[in-house]
Amino acid sequence: MNDYISVFNVIVLLIALFVIIILFRSVRIVRQAEVYVVERLGKFHRLMDSGIHLVIPFIDRIASIKDLRERVVDFPPQSMITKDNVSIQIDTVVYYQITDPIRNQYEISNPITAIENLTATTLRNLVGELDLDQTLTSRDTVNAKLRSVLDEATDKWGIKVNRVEIKNILPPRDIQDAMERQMRAERIRREAVLTAQGEKEAKILQAEGLKAAKILEAEAEKEAQIRRAEGDRESQVLRAMGEAEAILRISEAKAQGQKLVYEAIKEVAPTKEVVQLRSMEALENVANGQATKLVIPTDATSFLGLIAGAKEVLDQK
Repeated sequence: MNDYISVFNVIVLLIALFVIIILFRSVRIVRQAEVYVVERLGKFHRLMDSGIHLVIPFIDRIASIKDLRERVVDFPPQSMITKDNVSIQIDTVVYYQITDPIRNQYEISNPITAIENLTATTLRNLVGELDLDQTLTSRDTVNAKLRSVLDEATDKWGIKVNRVEIKNILPPRDIQDAMERQMRAERIRREAVLTAQGEKEAKILQAEGLKAAKILEAEAEKEAQIRRAEGDRESQVLRAMGEAEAILRISEAKAQGQKLVYEAIKEVAPTKEVVQLRSMEALENVANGQATKLVIPTDATSFLGLIAGAKEVLDQK
């Protein structure tokens, strides 16, 4: 009896274990940015997005797990020949993303190898149309053409090529040495040109500085001469004005003195002898050069008598 109970317990335990395994296999948890491709009895059934899903054990099968994030593949260097028959090594980097998990699962078996071979073939065709210098300087053009070709070819595989970058271009060693010598020569030439330009600009600035200094000196000298001339002119004007004012004052004083004399003579009613005396003083002034005009009477005899009378007045005085 105990043996039957033990067997029954084992059977129950096995059944419970089997149920747990079935439940464990029936539940699937899909992570973010992933998609599960589910097949039922060997045929595509559905896609499972992120979240919790239930499947039928032994009937449904997870065929593959597709990562929908952008991926980067670095391909090894490939040997290329340029238009001018130069052998170079080019390694590329491809950025791609799965857009259609169903096509990616059933349209292509090894997408990475297919992309690598397609990249190498397309790149050989593009580089074969360019010489070495164009290949080295036209990376952006080559990248754009290569991406366009790869994106169109991989579209039916459910893959989108976002970017293609030429990581490195390695020409032969002798060409690398020649390029380095050329770059050194170019740097030396640029240095010489920059030095010559610097010296030229320095001389130009120095000449402009000297020119400006001479102009300023000339302007200063001109201004000084003008100021000196203006000072001399003002000084002469002031002197002339002073002399003119002095002469005017002297003339006014003389005129005022004569006016007073005449007024005094007029007030005292001058006699004939006084008039003759003033006439003699006028003649004396003419003789001394103090007067420039003399009015002589028409009657010379009277004039001589006037002189005699004046002499007598002087003698009496």
